[in-house]
Amino acid sequence: MVTVRVPATTANLGPGFDTFGCALSLYNTLTFSETDGDLRFSGCEAAYCNADNLSVVAYRRVMEALGLPMPGLDITMDTQIPICRGLGSSASLIAAGAAAANALHGSPYSPLELLGICNAIEGHPDNLAPALLGGLVASFVEDGRPFAARYDVHPGLHFTALIPDFELSTHAARRVLPKEVPYGDAVFNVSRAAVLLKALEQGDKELLRVSLDDRLHQPYRRSLIPGYEQVRALALDCGALAFCISGAGPTLLCLSMEDGFDAALARHLHELPQRWTQLPLPVDHTGVQVTLS
Repeated sequence: MVTVRVPATTANLGPGFDTFGCALSLYNTLTFSETDGDLRFSGCEAAYCNADNLSVVAYRRVMEALGLPMPGLDITMDTQIPICRGLGSSASLIAAGAAAANALHGSPYSPLELLGICNAIEGHPDNLAPALLGGLVASFVEDGRPFAARYDVHPGLHFTALIPDFELSTHAARRVLPKEVPYGDAVFNVSRAAVLLKALEQGDKELLRVSLDDRLHQPYRRSLIPGYEQVRALALDCGALAFCISGAGPTLLCLSMEDGFDAALARHLHELPQRWTQLPLPVDHTGVQVTLS
């Protein structure tokens, strides 16, 4: 039996479209036992209790890489990461299944190698890389092989997620994106992405205020998030340094360095349209954690 804990992730981080991701302290915990029978699930919605469950898909990918047959599985799931909210719920299941198969068969693969085996399931590594590695990660894929680099985050920098009571599928969020972008918008994002990594490392307030801006995805996706402009205005009024869509949305992410920010935001949250859950989420620096028993 193996228990795997995987952090939530926030991807894109403004200009880092499909490239930047950061692990956050909100977790899905899955326990796997190999059996001679079929798949059995506990703690999972009926619609996902099948071989298409992403944890099972990832488990199978690792077994194939090992040259071993796919066993039956008993899977118990304790999922705290909300589905279709832009916090890496899919990546967390992929990471869990891959790490479980690896651990139950001698741990021959490193987290980076597991990323290489399973990245094709999602197609881009911006959520899966930090889920496996922890911390702030920049990643890309070259000839089918993912590459990743970890960066430091200033300890005084706070992440606060605002999670709405409605879902937004990644497919719908991608459908609104243009197939081509102006050259100037590409340069705008490259320049800010390069500066953002240093701003996050140093906790540079001025740089954070300007470098989290984006022209590749957020201008198109914010119309899919009811209340976006009101939430942004409130967050900035309460002292947020910067504000962005988490992943494909609809969760919105506030970055702050003031101790009173979360309390100030909480006092006014009821004024917003829709219903929003406020979650301060420290950076998770560990990534996937595995416990054999």
